[in-house]
Amino acid sequence: SMPSEMLMKIFSYLDAVSLLCVGCVNKHFYHLANDNGIWLKIYSSCFQPKRTIWKMKSEQTETVSLGCAALHDRKPGYWKKEYIFKQIAAVKTRVMRLVKPVDPYTGLPCKNKEAIRASGLSWIIVLKDKNGKEHVTEKANISFKDTSVTILWYSRNWPCLDILSTLKLFGVMPLLPDQSRAPSKNGPRRRSLIAEYHLGNLTESSVAVGADKLVQLFRLNPGFLVGLWKEKNEIAFVMASLHYHQLLERSTLGSATVQYALPPNKPVLDDVDPEYGLHDYNLHLDMHGGSCTYLCGTFKSLFCRKGDIENGYLRLTVVSLKDNTKHLPLIGTVGLSWETDVFKGNVKDCYVMDVTLLDETGKLFWCFSAPVYMELSSRASSLYDYMGLIYTTDYADSEGKVYVELVWLEETEEYFIVNLVLYISTKKVNNWYGTNY
Repeated sequence: SMPSEMLMKIFSYLDAVSLLCVGCVNKHFYHLANDNGIWLKIYSSCFQPKRTIWKMKSEQTETVSLGCAALHDRKPGYWKKEYIFKQIAAVKTRVMRLVKPVDPYTGLPCKNKEAIRASGLSWIIVLKDKNGKEHVTEKANISFKDTSVTILWYSRNWPCLDILSTLKLFGVMPLLPDQSRAPSKNGPRRRSLIAEYHLGNLTESSVAVGADKLVQLFRLNPGFLVGLWKEKNEIAFVMASLHYHQLLERSTLGSATVQYALPPNKPVLDDVDPEYGLHDYNLHLDMHGGSCTYLCGTFKSLFCRKGDIENGYLRLTVVSLKDNTKHLPLIGTVGLSWETDVFKGNVKDCYVMDVTLLDETGKLFWCFSAPVYMELSSRASSLYDYMGLIYTTDYADSEGKVYVELVWLEETEEYFIVNLVLYISTKKVNNWYGTNY
């Protein structure tokens, strides 16, 4: 029953975020909160809108402030949209400035962590049950590594696993980020769909990657881990491993329903004989389990001759059984840490693997961040220097595979990587170079 003029007067004292929230109350408030007079005032305080008139036969310009014409010549909501677009563009400029310097070892921006904070980016998961009801969980814990981000969610009020149908991972950005304070969960935000997973028959359709006394871990590709309480078979926590490469694009440029499609690679002319195969590839490998890093290193000048192609894969040998000078120890007790608001634990022989493979031009060719596990092999070590149990780690996606062979030394209580091989799909190589291997 309050007159529109009085509501407009009240709205004129609100900031941009509050004004957007008020516009969500009802249609009447929406139309009032779209008033160009209020939004032009907000816009002018930040960007000082001006119109420039160029005079003929003169190098001088005359600048005229936008006045009444700016209000009457524009449709309702025009200055609101202009303000939002300018704010988004300012954030993008700030982020692009941070991600411009590149680390020569990883081929990734040096200041990913700062760029994520500058954009106000965060991640949420949405669990949807079979009745269509959505359950939103904000991020609970986040850790940064050289090439990836690990996010852990937990809650006391997870829905029953039996009634859940899908799990969606979203990147979330405030519509109007404020550098002076943390993003408000109740403020206007944009969602970008990163991945969607089906939870029907979770324990059968996913890969089991380990367990401790309290939880069992199941991997959903790409880079997702669901922890289930052993006794109740209900969700204990959810963990996502996200590689920095294209993280900002996938977390910001998609829509709430459609994932962002990465642009295809533009092949660069290679003056080396194509019969030589792949050459001068560089690998950055990071193995970690939450707060602990077990291995972090760069391997240069990897190659694969065309004659070594087998079963649709090109083989890149990183660590060879025959060359014990390149065998690598893992530092610390290997395990994946987890926690909830009540319990915490560590699943042994399970960790997160970050792979960043650069081509001969230094461009990122293949990458992933995913939880993996070490499986005990039935055969014993045949190496003279390493007499102990053998463990293997296998990872595979649509672009390639990774095989790691480790030996457990009882005397020193440590793992040694004695064999590490990357298998790159010929389809991936052909799409990348426009060739036919």
